[in-house]
Amino acid sequence: MKRWTALVPTFYIVFLLLPIYWLLNMSFKTTNEILGGFSLYPHEFTFANYMTIFNDPTWYMGYVNSLSYVVINTALSVTVALPAAYAFSRYRFLGDKHLFFWLLSNRMAPPAVFALPFFQLYSAVGLFDTPIAVALAHTLFNIPLAVWILEGFMSGVPKELDETAYVDGHSFWSFFLKIFLPTIAAGIGVACFFCFMFSWVELLLAKTLTAVDAKPIAATMTRTASTSGYELGLLAAAGSLTLIPGAVVIYFVRNYIAKGFALGRV
Repeated sequence: MKRWTALVPTFYIVFLLLPIYWLLNMSFKTTNEILGGFSLYPHEFTFANYMTIFNDPTWYMGYVNSLSYVVINTALSVTVALPAAYAFSRYRFLGDKHLFFWLLSNRMAPPAVFALPFFQLYSAVGLFDTPIAVALAHTLFNIPLAVWILEGFMSGVPKELDETAYVDGHSFWSFFLKIFLPTIAAGIGVACFFCFMFSWVELLLAKTLTAVDAKPIAATMTRTASTSGYELGLLAAAGSLTLIPGAVVIYFVRNYIAKGFALGRV
């Protein structure tokens, strides 16, 4: 019985890793070998797909553009959400619960609803085809999520901490930056993780609000069709590289995410 109990999570982990292995397997194959038949490993091992990505500005700039607007969006969303979440967690004012619900309801709308308004707005003000355009569009969805996550962590901090800091002579910003923020470091890590991941995997707004100069990697991957079909090996290599930023972020915030689940706010 114990043996079967140990095998269940092992099979589950293998099941989760299988698509990643298959993606890596395809990335070291030529398209002809991929279409030629089923194989568990590359018979004609090649780095040509990765060399194409690193040598072609169209490809590697896609990663640069994606990382640019993702970092801008994450920093902006969390920075704006911190004081908003503090206000919701510490103060009571007319319509606070309704405002909090309305803020969170913005996150429920599909990105397709805002694609055309954002396109016209950013085209009019000269932000179209820039990383900042995508970053600002993503904040519409990430700020409510970050506020909701951070408010839960902040509400778990006793208000006596605020009062004690003020009695000791701290100003609000001194208390907020030096005492309060380190206390909710786990919440900040969780908020950064979810903001980063939403912005990194979102395609519709990123593709609609860019054309050439700020085209993200996800949009670049949709342009690999040719007269002979899709370049499957190149797509697999590009997809493999897109896993790296998310894996790095998960590695650094893994303990914070665990705390978030433990607190019941994630």
